[in-house]
Amino acid sequence: MPRKTNRKKKRQRIWNAWPLLAVIWMSCLVVTAIALTGMASYMMLELPPISSLKNYRPAMVTEVYSSDGQPLAYWYKEKRWPVSIKRIPKRLVYAFLAAEDARFYEHRGIDFLGVVRAAIKNVEAGGIVQGASTITQQVTRSLLLSPKRSWLRKLKEAILAWQIDGSLSKDEILNIYLNQIYLGSGAYGVEAAARTYFNKHASQLDIAECALIAGLTQAPSKYNPLKHFVRAKRRQLYVLRRMFEEGFINEQERQVAAKEKLVFQGQELHPPKGSQYFLQEVKKELVRRYGAKRVLTDGLKIYTTLDSSWQQSAFENMLKGLEAIKKRHRRDRLLRDNIEGALIAIDAQTGAIRAMVGGQNFTKNQFNLAIQGKMQPGSSFKPIVYSAAMKKGMIQPNSIIIDEPISFPGTKNSKPWQPQNFDKAYMGPITIRTALTYSRNIISVKIARMVGVNAVIKQARLMGITTPLAHDLSIALGSSAVPLVQMVTAYSTFVNMGKVVTPKYIEQITDRNGRIIEMLTPEFHEALDPVTAFQMAYLLMGVVQNGTGRRARAVGIPVGGKTGTTDNYHDAWFVGFSPEVVTGVWIGRKDKKSLGRLETGGRAACPVWTNFMKTTVKDLTKKGYDIPDGVAFVPVDKRTGQIVTPSDENKNDIVYEALRKDNLPPLKPETGFLQNIPGWLRGVGSFFRLGN
Repeated sequence: MPRKTNRKKKRQRIWNAWPLLAVIWMSCLVVTAIALTGMASYMMLELPPISSLKNYRPAMVTEVYSSDGQPLAYWYKEKRWPVSIKRIPKRLVYAFLAAEDARFYEHRGIDFLGVVRAAIKNVEAGGIVQGASTITQQVTRSLLLSPKRSWLRKLKEAILAWQIDGSLSKDEILNIYLNQIYLGSGAYGVEAAARTYFNKHASQLDIAECALIAGLTQAPSKYNPLKHFVRAKRRQLYVLRRMFEEGFINEQERQVAAKEKLVFQGQELHPPKGSQYFLQEVKKELVRRYGAKRVLTDGLKIYTTLDSSWQQSAFENMLKGLEAIKKRHRRDRLLRDNIEGALIAIDAQTGAIRAMVGGQNFTKNQFNLAIQGKMQPGSSFKPIVYSAAMKKGMIQPNSIIIDEPISFPGTKNSKPWQPQNFDKAYMGPITIRTALTYSRNIISVKIARMVGVNAVIKQARLMGITTPLAHDLSIALGSSAVPLVQMVTAYSTFVNMGKVVTPKYIEQITDRNGRIIEMLTPEFHEALDPVTAFQMAYLLMGVVQNGTGRRARAVGIPVGGKTGTTDNYHDAWFVGFSPEVVTGVWIGRKDKKSLGRLETGGRAACPVWTNFMKTTVKDLTKKGYDIPDGVAFVPVDKRTGQIVTPSDENKNDIVYEALRKDNLPPLKPETGFLQNIPGWLRGVGSFFRLGN
């Protein structure tokens, strides 16, 4: 009996303990649930928002075009051209689904069956041959999480994939994936990959090409077909087999694609030669306006001012001109390695830079001689000096000044300054036209002294020359170094009725959707009155017809310009214009030595200018120079500057000069007035449009 009692007591104790055990178990479960909930809540708080995916806007290539529509450059941080899922062929989508996530349209961002299947496959193969990450998870990993591997990141990835699948449609997720994924050789997204490997758009890829690109996702470097074709081919065959197994293609399509010979051809740009200097300036301008990040990621389209055919001509003619100088001085072995040249051409009506040569080889030297270089312009600066005096009414084209030896006091303990003409000879009393035509240094210095150095500098500033200038009479001979682009800008005054145009590199900028962000309109400011501007243009045409710029007559239409040559032939210049185009050419040496005896602006630079300008004639839209109302063409004696009648005996000494109407004395009826066009312009047609 006592034993039975003890057993009953034990049973009662055990049954009495169950409630306590249940409470303990329940407490553990609650604590665990609370802990898991807290952990999940903590993770949820740390999860990045998925709202950014709804407005997916990836980094995109900025494209740069010439004025004639030729692609010049692609600038980017990530080489990507996003394309809509609607424009991606089904065969390419199927290739990626077969390779990465065949059940993409069935699961909710996490493929549990896929995880099991991948595990089985990996066990059977004795290694990892198949992954379990879904396309949605890959999107999450690429855009929302760091690449660092950890169980916590994997858990976050799964939660985010579940959220994304509930917030976006399957096509929206695919659209992000196919545009975001890295596919090797710097290509992001399927469009960039199609261009990089096959020089095609994604919409043009066939099944074999689609399978190869889809196979790159697992390891873009390992399977890069340009470096590891055998691996890439093996991977392509795997993707084709998976496409067949999933019913995306039939057996015949698989076999045909497997046997297809793949032809790799990368997308190549063929910008005109020498355009890198221009593009460098375009990029600087864009970065100044929008910042480097936007330029490299926003997918802008930049429509520049560069004309492809003009640029090609400019570069080729520059090389020919430099080669001609080398041949003339074969004994100068250092010349070949040191000679350089620069050219810049602008549309006088808009300021659009149509051609630019900043040097011979951008790869070796990125210093842009056309923009950054500062060289002494020599006599090509003289038109600015003449303009300052003519603007003030101190001289007219028929004014007489004596060409004679002159001397000025030097600085303390130095010899007097005695400027000389190039030929070291003197012509005596001559007209302004003759002085400019034959580039007489003495006359330029006298005019600068007459109008004052300050007035010359002020005029240069008005005409677009911003670089520091010498505050002495040597300025009249172009002693101050000036960038080529500023000299060309200054000469635009002469064909624009006295207004200076600001050079520009860009016509229009649009965003990735084609909406216009900015259109750059021409910028002008007044530097001369219209009459003075035309008088200077007309004088400079005389330089080409009869003076140091005679080689430019070969352009075939009335052009004007001025040569420039510095001491000991260090620099050779020619700056000139047609009715529509203003172009400047400089040739010199990097080691600052002489180009060689007699390598003047007329001999070294003018032929380059002339051959290039011949290119532009066919594209001229403006058929004549504008002549302001205040100008009269009047017959003048070339020697004395006196107004004469056309019937005078010494007809060979007559030149029809462009004079101000309001400064003319009463004229005899037979005196030419407006209707008389200079002989060298006869037969040109309407190249001059006369005012009323």
